[in-house]
Amino acid sequence: MHVEPIFIAEPIALNVSANGRIIFIELTDGRTISFPADRFRILSKATNDQLKEVTLRLNGHALRWENLDEDLTIRGIIAGNFQLPLPEK
Repeated sequence: MHVEPIFIAEPIALNVSANGRIIFIELTDGRTISFPADRFRILSKATNDQLKEVTLRLNGHALRWENLDEDLTIRGIIAGNFQLPLPEK
């Protein structure tokens, strides 16, 4: 019996925004995900206004903060590949 492989498209970003210190990403699969900017070294030092300057790059596969010289991949964010632990409360 021959079984055809199933290919599942990797979700990419349709839109990105920052609200305070939280980054929100709308994905092509219908999900909206978010993460605290303080989970990344460079973003943790950025002002809220700098965080708002995020743009989509690589056809929705990456986020870019030009003024901070910071790039994050959507794949890495979805996988939870953060640089820093959650801040203690």
